Amino acid sequence: MLFDTVASMIAKQLKIDVSEITPDKRLVEDLKADSANVMVMIMDMEDNFNITVEDDAVNTLRTVGDVVKYIEDHQ
Repeated sequence: MLFDTVASMIAKQLKIDVSEITPDKRLVEDLKADSANVMVMIMDMEDNFNITVEDDAVNTLRTVGDVVKYIEDHQ
């Protein structure tokens, strides 16, 4: 399932337990991602899912659910 893959990627990047990640968790406020973490996650998503995340879309990816929806919509 896509959510599980994304959650695993985020957990690895942020060095947190995957059980802490739910679709409604905010990347910065809840999961404590900083801008560098977010950029690495986006590059990983682009590589793993063969998509391109547009620069203007980066600011719309606030929650884990937003990330999953973006991937679904752009694959």
